[in-house]
Amino acid sequence: MSQARVDMIHQSLERAFSPSALEIIDDSHKHAGHASAGGAGHFTVNITAEAFSGLSLIQRHRLVYAAVDELMRTHIHALSINAKSPDEI
Repeated sequence: MSQARVDMIHQSLERAFSPSALEIIDDSHKHAGHASAGGAGHFTVNITAEAFSGLSLIQRHRLVYAAVDELMRTHIHALSINAKSPDEI
């Protein structure tokens, strides 16, 4: 199920941002036995997209969370976000 979750996150973020760079790391193994996760996973998202230009960190995070909102209810327990604009790389 882990790769399927990564693929779902990837598709959602691709649709929302058409990023120039996107990496999704499944960190779920680091949280084995985390009872409150309810079977959902822990992920790190590294994304670079024009949509983040001129936005604050919190605005960027809100956009990413909005793009994966449905997955946050079903497949994602925790999400670490590194969102940059192309001029920041």
